[in-house]
Amino acid sequence: MKLRLGIIGFGEVGAIFARGLRDQEGVASVHAWDIKFADTAAGAAAARAAADADRIRSVGGMAALCAEADLLISAVTASSTLAAAEEAARHARHGSLFLDLNSASPGTKQRAAQLLQAAGVDYVEAGVMTSVPPYGIRVPMLLGGARAAELSGRLKAWGMDATPVSQQLGVASAIKMSRSIMIKGLEALVIEAYATARHYGVEEHMLPTLKETFPQIDWDRQGAYFFSRVVQHGKRRAEEMREAAQTVQEAGFPPFMAAATAEKQDWIAHMARDGVFEGLDSKSPWQDYADRVIAATRAK
Repeated sequence: MKLRLGIIGFGEVGAIFARGLRDQEGVASVHAWDIKFADTAAGAAAARAAADADRIRSVGGMAALCAEADLLISAVTASSTLAAAEEAARHARHGSLFLDLNSASPGTKQRAAQLLQAAGVDYVEAGVMTSVPPYGIRVPMLLGGARAAELSGRLKAWGMDATPVSQQLGVASAIKMSRSIMIKGLEALVIEAYATARHYGVEEHMLPTLKETFPQIDWDRQGAYFFSRVVQHGKRRAEEMREAAQTVQEAGFPPFMAAATAEKQDWIAHMARDGVFEGLDSKSPWQDYADRVIAATRAK
């Protein structure tokens, strides 16, 4: 049976999944809903036109999306995970399936599942294990929930790398969030260490010590990559790290590192919104990013 897909959130990730699944065998149609489709100040007409140009059928609201979808795929920001599930639960058809791609804590995913399951919707959580753009729909992800194994078979037939890890909800998210604490934390540490070294003019002394300790890492290249990714996606990363902090809190530990990482990511995101990094891109050296951070900080 062909499935009709409904994409909740047509940002970077939602659009990648919509385009990647659109022409797969077994997919009847792909519809999408995003709050920016209704926000005239955010260019609603242009946003819907962009979706339509990709042969993705934009709709005017969650109710319209749910009316069309057998499988709903939620790809919103981490802070909107629960709100998206709550709204979908009011409209989704009994017997439909909800795949939650969002970077949220196990507790958040479990609360989302409760809302949807109470409405007769089957819920599967996904822990997306690395950045989506380089992989597209083939990004490695872990699935959890009663129907995780069943859905995994369908997703693999569409070329996706979806591995069921547990029937218990929260396990896949715990794996994802634990990894995020390390990866996003390393980003924050690199930005702080590199900018500090640059300020004191000691980077040529500091970086070789990193190379000596971890020779398999190209620390110049890694630094540039971390700076560019946080500048581009700092707001989203900060939201994810607040969910990571919540994950630590749910485990009973004070989330010192995860909370600090969220603050660092958000700090860079605010600079990016203020135009501090205008003209820099993924090919720019980390020194250029660090110089902008230093100049912006001195200007305050």
